[in-house]
Amino acid sequence: MSATIMSVDQSYPLQGVRILELGQIIAGTYGSQVLSDLGAEVIKVEAPEGDLGRNPSVAPYRGASGLFLTFNRNKKSIVINLKTDAGREVFYELVKVSDVVVDNFRTDVLERLKVDYGTLSRINPRIVQCSVTGFGTAGAYKHYPALDIIIQAISGHMAITGESGRPPVRVGIPLGDLSGGIFSCKGILAALFARERTGKGARVEISMFDAMLNLLSYMGTMWLTNGELPRPPGSGHDYTVPWQAFSAKDGYVVIATREENFWRKLCELLEDPALGRDPRFDSNANRVKHKDILVPHLEGIFRKRTVSDWLERLRAAGVPAAPVNHFDRAFAEPPVAEREMIVEYDHPDVGKVRLPGNPIKVSGMPGTISNPAPRLGEHTDLILREVLSLTAEQIAELRQQGAIK
Repeated sequence: MSATIMSVDQSYPLQGVRILELGQIIAGTYGSQVLSDLGAEVIKVEAPEGDLGRNPSVAPYRGASGLFLTFNRNKKSIVINLKTDAGREVFYELVKVSDVVVDNFRTDVLERLKVDYGTLSRINPRIVQCSVTGFGTAGAYKHYPALDIIIQAISGHMAITGESGRPPVRVGIPLGDLSGGIFSCKGILAALFARERTGKGARVEISMFDAMLNLLSYMGTMWLTNGELPRPPGSGHDYTVPWQAFSAKDGYVVIATREENFWRKLCELLEDPALGRDPRFDSNANRVKHKDILVPHLEGIFRKRTVSDWLERLRAAGVPAAPVNHFDRAFAEPPVAEREMIVEYDHPDVGKVRLPGNPIKVSGMPGTISNPAPRLGEHTDLILREVLSLTAEQIAELRQQGAIK
């Protein structure tokens, strides 16, 4: 019988939920990693060759992949050869006692391996299957490669990232991949909630292309409704001025004057009375209109002091401001420690691993579970023994058949 959310009273909200992860790299692993932080048991079902994310040349750290160490904490690894009949039968047995299956395969791969939703739902009508794809499971682009940079480019994000007049650049993180994980979490949780009322599972389909189009937000709206193609804004903003990074003596400071009272406070702070009285800058609309005059004037002022000096003055005056931190300073900001946003675990091969924590804080829930990313097949015998109640002899026979490793 599949576990449910509501029948389990634990401090972690997803305690008792079992997820089988067939996904690889980021798009298929990030969503289940987030859910594992909330207490879900995630069993990573790997082929004998292992997840592609294990490639030690990707973010290398002491012979392992920093990418894999990041996105697979809290998970268990079982090696099942789904290309064998015996391996599929083992997987089907796990499906019977699980809640969710996550994959990022093409539809034809799911059907060829006989792990598509139609097959799995007959085995367990309560199962939720979430498929993360590049462009969907049907249509002209269903077989197109969906690497992160491909998704960032084709979805329009690279056209609005960087400085105007410069070559296109991608967002510094793999946002295309991460978007699939972000939205898969929502889809899975919604399907699990619906299952509590209906008793039936569902198929959730996430296209990374769809997700990135959604993340275009109001910029997408302006194009669709007004035919307005935005330019790459750099650190600036098309509709609010000043709203950007300014160069100080020793770095950059960001100013964000969304409201008029912030602009007035900034003018007082800068000790430039003429600036506050100038009719060209007396409203945000006028400041946007005369941006080419105002911004250079402000740049000259901000270059006169250090970042720390400006921050002290701006924060004291109540003007929204921040330093442009690199990681060394970002992870040293007070909220990081206050909100436990650095977690760590000891990995048997690489030693201590420190990584960003769980941003989802739930009342009564302890901090992020931080078990290490698993070795390939580390939990195969444990899962077969404890979840499926197989004997040592049965496990040995499956290994002999090539169903497991």
